[in-house]
Amino acid sequence: MHSTIRTVVVSAAAAALCALAATLAVLAVSRPSILVTTPSATSTTSTFDPGIITSGDATVSRKPDLALISAAVESKQSSASAAQSDLAGKAAGLIARAKALGIADKDINTSGYSVGPSYAPNTGTIDGYRAFEGLLLKWHNVDTVGKTLDALVQEGGATQISVGFTLADPKAAQAEARSLAIGDARSRAQAMAAAAGVKLGKVLRVSDLSTSGYSSANFDIKGAAPASTQVPVGQLDVQVAVEVDFAIDG
Repeated sequence: MHSTIRTVVVSAAAAALCALAATLAVLAVSRPSILVTTPSATSTTSTFDPGIITSGDATVSRKPDLALISAAVESKQSSASAAQSDLAGKAAGLIARAKALGIADKDINTSGYSVGPSYAPNTGTIDGYRAFEGLLLKWHNVDTVGKTLDALVQEGGATQISVGFTLADPKAAQAEARSLAIGDARSRAQAMAAAAGVKLGKVLRVSDLSTSGYSSANFDIKGAAPASTQVPVGQLDVQVAVEVDFAIDG
């Protein structure tokens, strides 16, 4: 009797082991393989080229040859349509005066236009409607810009006006400033090389760090301009900044 029970128990254990082995085999087949690698004996290393990195800057001054005039008219009426209609007449008069002064059609641009409600102070209630139109005018004779502003206000009806100066073509001044800036960077690099006891090599890379634009005087005249408005033109500063990477020889 005991022998029979022992045989049954051994058989059951064997069956359980077979079932477990089969399950593990299935899991081994269905489980994704994991590949473990070790770094190879020969690995590439990045090369480092010694060099000197410097920055340079330069400023070139030029008299501006173009005035950018911002002139605007506005109207306030009881309705939006009335304000818009009244504004149209005022804008037509301003544009006509600008053309009479010799400003070409291509140099007259709309810089802004709006129509909206106007609110009474401290109440928040609508007390009418305001319409606004702004023009950007290019005036090429900067020495007579004062008289032009007078004409646009006193005869053209402009109620807001301002002017700034620029260069019609700044490329030549920028090229000169850029050349000077690179020369400044080279001088600094040579001083650094001498201090370090090395010889300055060829240029590896040049980057322009300049921001667009340059400093310009701006004049804002609101309301009626006085007779013979004086607007000094002055000079513009064209600034260029660069970064230059030099190799080291020897």
